[in-house]
Amino acid sequence: MAVDRRNAVPDTGARRARFAVLLLFMVNGFTYTNVVPWLPVIKDDLELSNAALGGAIAAYPLGALLTAMLAGPLIARFGSGRVSVATGVLAAVLLPVVALAPGWWALAAVLFALGTADAWMDAAMNAHGLRVQRRYGRTIINTFHAVWSVAAVCGGLVGSAMVGLGVPLQAHLLGASVVLLVLAGTASRFLLAGPEHTERADGHVAPGEVLRLPRAAVGLLLGLSVLLMMAGAIEDSAASWGAVYMRDELGAPLFLAGLPFVACQAMMTVGRLTGDRLTDRFGAVAVTRCGGLLAAVGLGTALLVPGPVTAIAGFGLLGLGVATLFPLTLAAAGEVPGVRSGDGVAVVAWLGRAGFLAFPPLVGAVADATSLGVGLWAIPLAGLLAAVLAPALRPAAAAART
Repeated sequence: MAVDRRNAVPDTGARRARFAVLLLFMVNGFTYTNVVPWLPVIKDDLELSNAALGGAIAAYPLGALLTAMLAGPLIARFGSGRVSVATGVLAAVLLPVVALAPGWWALAAVLFALGTADAWMDAAMNAHGLRVQRRYGRTIINTFHAVWSVAAVCGGLVGSAMVGLGVPLQAHLLGASVVLLVLAGTASRFLLAGPEHTERADGHVAPGEVLRLPRAAVGLLLGLSVLLMMAGAIEDSAASWGAVYMRDELGAPLFLAGLPFVACQAMMTVGRLTGDRLTDRFGAVAVTRCGGLLAAVGLGTALLVPGPVTAIAGFGLLGLGVATLFPLTLAAAGEVPGVRSGDGVAVVAWLGRAGFLAFPPLVGAVADATSLGVGLWAIPLAGLLAAVLAPALRPAAAAART
């Protein structure tokens, strides 16, 4: 029987490790977002067409999708802490290479490598965050993701400022790389030592390099994967369609077009900062179910009562509702009984990436056939499905409390 740590006071090592994981989430959120504001400049410098630029950008999620499943064996072999730091360093080193790309193939190759590093770091830092959470005996995973959101926004703002000030691309990305290396190096000093299964409530989990999924765990992992697909589809909708919906469907002025994304990100950050306490108070299943329903009702109401104000409010409620879905689902994937934490997180994250990449084309296809207002109904439906799938979090949560 495992020790109940829910009321335990975290020791100094756990507090330091929490700080280290916060730094790792900061590194991950800040890296690629520095590149995004420069994409139009890169397009002009390399004389790329829109299709060519889109193809190069697609190499980033493609790299993540094709290589993400290797994260589990890497974590089992080297540990989630080491893999997190190593992939953070790799991404930081690759960042200035974007500015050196002489053509399309080189740009696509470095973005593919950045996507690979992102996928491995994503799984590893979440797995290590779960180790720290177990040491704390209470939910802290949402705060990590809140820091990621803030870092991502900061990366975009810094990149935009550098473009506006006329700073050379190579100088900006080199400076960002140095900052990231310092953060990753600092994090490496405070991460938890020992095997990955040390804090597991279900005891020893074989640390071998071969991925092992007990038959009883397959259905649970699939359920969590679909839940993560829905979370990803909801979370991505504001970035992919918010501005287009405001401009093309509602006729909103350009200065209002980006506000659905801003509202979504702001409320998502609020939701993640408060999500840990809510999860400990009401449980992961209840928080996820309410979050899915809030996302569905928020955007659904905005679609039923179309207008710029209702759209901004609807995407804001969507952001608040989806805030905890992604972190809580990954946390549950790391607690599946009989499955190594790194493998559980890697498998669910990989299937989730594969699934939610299909949602933007789905919404676009329906929009072309009817209207974007109709196509966006796929997002409230995703929220409802997330609410239905919320009980998939229960078996893992129960195992963690054993």
